[in-house]
Amino acid sequence: MSVQLINDVKSEFLKTFNIEPILVFSPGRINIIGEHTDYNGGFVFPAAVDKGIAAAIQKSDSGSCTAIALDLESTIEFELDTLKPSKEGSWENYVFGVVAEIQNRNKVVGDFNIIFKGNIPAGAGMSSSAALENSVVFGLNELFDLGLTKTEMILISQKAEHNYVGVNCGIMDQYASMFGIKNNALLLDCRTIESKAYEIDFKEHQLMLINTNVKHSLSDSAYNDRRSACESVAKILNIETLREASEEDLEEIIDKVTPGNYQKALYVIQEIERTQKAAIAIEENDLVTLGALIYASHYGLQNQYKVSCVELDFLVEQAKKNKHVLGARMMGGGFGGCTINLVAKTEAKAFAESAAKAYKNKFNNECSVYFIELSDGTHLVQ
Repeated sequence: MSVQLINDVKSEFLKTFNIEPILVFSPGRINIIGEHTDYNGGFVFPAAVDKGIAAAIQKSDSGSCTAIALDLESTIEFELDTLKPSKEGSWENYVFGVVAEIQNRNKVVGDFNIIFKGNIPAGAGMSSSAALENSVVFGLNELFDLGLTKTEMILISQKAEHNYVGVNCGIMDQYASMFGIKNNALLLDCRTIESKAYEIDFKEHQLMLINTNVKHSLSDSAYNDRRSACESVAKILNIETLREASEEDLEEIIDKVTPGNYQKALYVIQEIERTQKAAIAIEENDLVTLGALIYASHYGLQNQYKVSCVELDFLVEQAKKNKHVLGARMMGGGFGGCTINLVAKTEAKAFAESAAKAYKNKFNNECSVYFIELSDGTHLVQ
């Protein structure tokens, strides 16, 4: 957690509203493996990280609410009884959505002011949106004594994204951000919304992110398209989600679905299996197997689910050329953002430099490298 972030929002809040705020830190997340499986009732393997969003929040006596995004130098005033989605792509929809979904549960929220600031790289696929939603719902729960459980809070955050932002997301991002445990990754069963924590100590290896610094505009619409493709295949199979399907089941309806949708469903079924195998590999400290599963995940995302892009594929190819990298794949919704790499600690810096140089030569664009630590989930800062 960044002390600097907390100090920034606190001092700005005192300056603007002249009252001591409640302080919340809500982390972004990585996902070791299990991509696009959460909305298919499958398994995912995320972890909260030490980058996130700090929020300062307190009651308002001005008759309205104010939200300030410090990074964007953007301020919005609003009233609680006239909430509706703002224009598409506006940050305030995350705030409005959370408040509206709390109200839908017949919980009474009073007027409040909030100032937030983050250090999650934009468009990196590390779920700054979930971190923001969670910071708002966690802060309001504390401020107005709403008595919400953490599980209720993440469902509110998820609904906000569905109904106010227009992204039909699964539950992984909100879960990892809320329930993260320092130095652990969480094998999350998205059907039961229960997880098992795995302590991560890769000994001589570490996780490293390389951000392509591109975000292709396809991402949200393509995400919703993939979700509806999966739902349509599940419907033909007469099951709730693809979690319940085997490759054999899928084979039986091959003539009833398009080749593209067949491959997408096959990817999901295989990725759910890979994620469970990854948990066993971590338990057995078998990093070679884990790395191979991570590479296989990227292959599926690139060739079957088709949510990768040339920049991500290029970085994964760079990883494959380096014997010190055990595994690499795109992470997040796709069409840009980061690759996650399992790399030998002693060679991480050299690999980062060579990959960045090759990337610059190929695309005439800089990529960014992040070394992250696994952290606790959304919490109050004393």
